[in-house]
Amino acid sequence: MQLRENVPLGPLTTLGVGGPARYFFEARSEEDVCEAVAWARARTLPLFVLGGGSNLVVSDAGWPGLVAKIALKGVTDHAREGKRVFDVQAGEDWDEFAARTVSQDCAGLECLSGIPGTVGGTPVQNVGAYGQDVSETIERVRALRLADLSIVELTNAECAFSYRTSRFNTVDRDRYIILRVSFVLSPGGAPNIEYADLRRHFAGREARPTLHETRQAVLGIRRAKAMVIEDGEEDSRSAGSFFKNPIVPVEQYGRIAAAAGHRGIAPPQYPAGDGRVKIPAAWLIEQSGLHKGFRHGPVAISRKHTLALVNRGGATAADVLAMKDLVQCRVRETFGVELTPEPVFIGF
Repeated sequence: MQLRENVPLGPLTTLGVGGPARYFFEARSEEDVCEAVAWARARTLPLFVLGGGSNLVVSDAGWPGLVAKIALKGVTDHAREGKRVFDVQAGEDWDEFAARTVSQDCAGLECLSGIPGTVGGTPVQNVGAYGQDVSETIERVRALRLADLSIVELTNAECAFSYRTSRFNTVDRDRYIILRVSFVLSPGGAPNIEYADLRRHFAGREARPTLHETRQAVLGIRRAKAMVIEDGEEDSRSAGSFFKNPIVPVEQYGRIAAAAGHRGIAPPQYPAGDGRVKIPAAWLIEQSGLHKGFRHGPVAISRKHTLALVNRGGATAADVLAMKDLVQCRVRETFGVELTPEPVFIGF
């Protein structure tokens, strides 16, 4: 193993905060991944698996053990029963893969364009945006089971997908390392333009947009919210959406609406099944008095997207947590809702 020592992790994340990894290793094959796990275990060191660093907050102390960056590369595809099956290694860049599927006129991922990170991270969170979730197209996940270092293939059902969750970040957190993901897409399929932002973008148009046009629209919408990682865009120095949209029972929604009643504005709501509704976290934050651009030390709420906490330069992980706590406290005091952070926190 070609190990490096005391490697700064902040530059490997989109938020740009965090201390060093005591040991660091790039795993370029399944054998490398197994070797990294065995090496850390032999020395009783904690192991963290790093993907694209886009949904991550690293502590100022860094990571005391081994960080294994998943760098497995490769995409293959084949036809099957009128569908197109893509087998994608976990270290592939997500947006480059999404662009490839659109260029091959395969529907199913066009609304997930522009999301930073790697393919291996998408099933963990059941990544979704603009009306699509990866769980809708994932057929199976190939993973290393840490209990016995065996390689297993899990079906979509076995992944236990739900809103922004899977078995990999709930009941089986830290028990698997994703190696490859298989997606089944629809050649020549129509794009998904049911999300409100996309409907507004294409309003008044008679012809249905192409997959390419839909991808470009999504990128434009995300860019307007600084949710596309670009050089020179200060508001994109974030971990993406920092809080999940809370899903609450209808009865609790009534209490939230009552709390908002004196403002004369009803909280937006979207059906979530089983007598529950989803409320936009951004609305709760703004109605609690914290608006776009609000700053607390070197960390701010993005000027373009309420859910993004932005490193304005020189921020530490402690600064990020202070802003997180402030936002959660304000929403809790105003509406009685506990916002759940979306990023992964390591080293705390």
